[in-house]
Amino acid sequence: MSQFFQIHPDNPQARLIRQAVDILHAGRVIVYPTDSAYALGCLLGDKQALDTMRRIRQVDDRHNFTLMCRDLSEIATYARVDNRAYRIMRKLTPGPFTFIFRATGEVPRRLMHPKRKTIGIRVPDNRIAQALLEELGEPLISTTLILPGDELPMVDPWEIRERLQHDVGLVIDGGGCGLEPTTVVNMLEDPPQVVRQGKGDFSEFE
Repeated sequence: MSQFFQIHPDNPQARLIRQAVDILHAGRVIVYPTDSAYALGCLLGDKQALDTMRRIRQVDDRHNFTLMCRDLSEIATYARVDNRAYRIMRKLTPGPFTFIFRATGEVPRRLMHPKRKTIGIRVPDNRIAQALLEELGEPLISTTLILPGDELPMVDPWEIRERLQHDVGLVIDGGGCGLEPTTVVNMLEDPPQVVRQGKGDFSEFE
């Protein structure tokens, strides 16, 4: 049975954030709010929890997971970022953008695109997500919570708990989240290319 925390979207309760991180360290998957939709998350090195997220989403090992990072300085550990990319990301982070980069050796091989060795990186503009990342001290492996057969992400935390209470360790109710996915930008191209139009102002790339 999963736990259920109601966390204030503007002033996240530190006690509940610490408990959520303890649940992650116990090897469990959590559901948490972001600035685009509710997401599944687990620890970077936790293969068993990653397999659980794949099973919930019913995706194979080619599915692209995202690393949720606290800030731009953390991104450099996991992605090969040049000065041009930093200038672009300074304007757009935190925000609902996922940036595709060449991965560094710090990224577990099972998270990379198998042929291109790339990884999606994101800095969310959501206080609960930021509080989790700050307390955790490292990125979260993340994927949007879209269940098999659904076209849109789940939005109701109570329904999420009912559907996933035996699969995840925690559902965080952080208030309303949107349905629109992030905008995905391939930073390996010159100039960078928008490969999926979603939430956020992507006029920078037009």
